[in-house]
Amino acid sequence: MVRAGGSRTDRAEEPAAAHRPLAPLLAVCAGYFMVILDVTVINVAVPVVGRELSASLTGIQWITDGYTLVFAGLLLTGGALGDRLGNRRIFCTGVVVFTAASAGCGLAWSTGTLVAARLVEGLGAALIVPGSLALLQQAYPSPAERSRAFGLWGSMAGVAASAGPLLGGLLVTTVGWRWVFFINLPVGCACLWLTLRHVPASARRRDRPVDWPAQCALIAMVALLTAVLNEAGRRGWTDPLILAGAGLCLPAAAAFVLREHLARAPVLPLGLLRSRPMGGGAAIGLLFNFAFYGMIFTASVYFQHHRGLTALRTGIALFPAVVVTTFASVLSGRLARRTGHRPLVVTGMLLGAAGLAGWAAAGPNPDYLLLVAPMMAAGFGTSFSLTGATATVMSAAPDKYSGTASALFNTTRQIGSAAGVALGGSLLAGTAGFTTGLRTSMAIGAAAYLTAASLALFCIPRKAPRPDTG
Repeated sequence: MVRAGGSRTDRAEEPAAAHRPLAPLLAVCAGYFMVILDVTVINVAVPVVGRELSASLTGIQWITDGYTLVFAGLLLTGGALGDRLGNRRIFCTGVVVFTAASAGCGLAWSTGTLVAARLVEGLGAALIVPGSLALLQQAYPSPAERSRAFGLWGSMAGVAASAGPLLGGLLVTTVGWRWVFFINLPVGCACLWLTLRHVPASARRRDRPVDWPAQCALIAMVALLTAVLNEAGRRGWTDPLILAGAGLCLPAAAAFVLREHLARAPVLPLGLLRSRPMGGGAAIGLLFNFAFYGMIFTASVYFQHHRGLTALRTGIALFPAVVVTTFASVLSGRLARRTGHRPLVVTGMLLGAAGLAGWAAAGPNPDYLLLVAPMMAAGFGTSFSLTGATATVMSAAPDKYSGTASALFNTTRQIGSAAGVALGGSLLAGTAGFTTGLRTSMAIGAAAYLTAASLALFCIPRKAPRPDTG
């Protein structure tokens, strides 16, 4: 007999869900932690790396953005390979590649070799991240479990982001910048062991070939965009090469869209982008990563180059901005069950906009205490929005495209990161002056947050969207 409180089956499933093993979550989050740590830990290390390897500011930007460029350019390939060959297999391959490349970064003897090793690290990251969300979706099937898992996944990004500047500063100050990369070796080994032992193998879909022409067009677009933004500060925005590179971005994007329209098995079915939750959620991810990681990079350079802080003191100075991200995603995941994702994403983006606008308005040489609240607002707002944007994109995707949906979301986020770092570096190196460039970068970041808040009102549903069946 079924009682009003629910069926026996429902009540039996609730304890099972509550006691579902955490090992798959720990395994996936270990890999994701390593990837995000490498995004933030490098920010306080690159000025020291630049001095020791005699790198220019443009070279420093490439040490940061070379990783992000490959990461963003190959994420869709990583997602397609995961759907085709099994997400666990591709995830583990990415962990091996990333760990080996980290060792290469630590052993680099010149700027060129370090950038090359960072490119390989980006390849490993591109294989890890799409599989991470797909494996969580596979391991935790119920909506409540999935929301909790995505919240913890997002909070792992916060932990890595908060640990990065402080850990980077500590390592650079004590044992040297090379240990910023060597620290990935034990994490990578632990992640590989946990995944092989506790995460079940994923289904393979041989009918999902990798669309290489579309992938090449995407890589060209991301590479051109990043190169233009990186080099504009040194060459000037009206330089013929800069204008030519910017002009070629549009044909590359058009070639990608045309190829996906004509392909029998596209790497990114354009029908997915017609879904407002998926397309809008991906655009929101691009905008908040653009603003937040642009802020972290420019603030790091500002504290070390303009204020003369050491790497460790720079990590401490940045700590308030990133420590709040540790719990913001978990809080967002818990509140979402009562409020839905839309109000949380909008609130987070408005907080981020207020934070960066506050920095831009603080004057050319503000006291550090005036910058703490703006940095914390940007860090909290970004992480507070991450869970909702992630859940929106993943819930809107059919199960057979879970790897592709994860790759799409993280591709746009990493394009945003690369663009934010590149534009921020170019503004700092521009003719307007360092402090003017810094405040301009913060103002642009605030505008990006406001745009994301507007998109959230339009694109994120009040309730989780049901995936298409096709």
